[in-house]
Amino acid sequence: MKKSKILLTAALATAISSSVFAAKVTPFQGSIAEETFQTEIVNRALEALGHEVGKINEVDYAVAYKQISQEANSDDISFMAVNWAPLHDAMYDKVGGDKVFYRKGHYVEGAAQGYLVDKKTADQYNIKYINDLKDPKIAKLFDHDGDGKADLAGCNPGWGCEKVIEHQLDAFGLRDTVEHNQGSYSAVISETITNYKQGKPVVYYTWTPYWVSGILKPGKDVTWLQVTESAHPITKDTSLPNGANYGFNVNSMRIVANKSVAEKHPDVAKLFSVMKVSVNDVSAQNQLIKDGQGSPADIKRHVNAWIKANQKTFDGWIAQAKATK
Repeated sequence: MKKSKILLTAALATAISSSVFAAKVTPFQGSIAEETFQTEIVNRALEALGHEVGKINEVDYAVAYKQISQEANSDDISFMAVNWAPLHDAMYDKVGGDKVFYRKGHYVEGAAQGYLVDKKTADQYNIKYINDLKDPKIAKLFDHDGDGKADLAGCNPGWGCEKVIEHQLDAFGLRDTVEHNQGSYSAVISETITNYKQGKPVVYYTWTPYWVSGILKPGKDVTWLQVTESAHPITKDTSLPNGANYGFNVNSMRIVANKSVAEKHPDVAKLFSVMKVSVNDVSAQNQLIKDGQGSPADIKRHVNAWIKANQKTFDGWIAQAKATK
């Protein structure tokens, strides 16, 4: 009888230990397929640690932050691998910031963003700054709908970049000469690319990693525009160490999770802090999506290929995470 009690106690202890370790995971990301690659790499690492990963929730960023924040004390795990810092800092802070989120490490570094113009027009008219579009004659070069204003292919509402653009339109006195075209970014930028291929001047916002710069190549087809001074609603200073200023900070995509991860799942906390994927690898995968390989099966194949090519790195993340148990 005594032996049975010991066995039962041991079984209960094992069950409790297992329940504490294994968690249900809810991944979040934005609504574009180009974020699935980096999210799925995290999912695969979590599965390698023994956690149960659910279906990715594609929602607006603000919704993702709110839902993850509400799980601050949960036994389970909610995360998003595309916390653009510092671009998303206002959304992050609005629902509690570091008090409700766990965020350590920089998952994808060197994510640039800003304005670009076709090189032919930039060279011909000596256009170097987005501020140059304050001149009605310059702005009219990019007018495609006949209203006299430059048609700037802009940023989706809710992404964070749209607030920067809107802020700068006011700060640089561009309201009368620039129209911020918004909607589905993929549709807006596809129209921009079509205009470029037809020989029309174009000006647009984009970011890296993303496939656009694989088609309109900076330095060859298009040129980055700078700003004459910093004007950013969050960070205030967007200048680079070399003196250049593109109006946006260079961002990192960070993994953000519910605060309780640090205490209840130290293996996951460690994992999130050490994972790193090259911005160039993400860009290359995004180009595959643009080339027609955007189905869930395609992206799964891309993830498998990346892990195989980076097996030592991937296994190193898992080893470091398991060492915290």
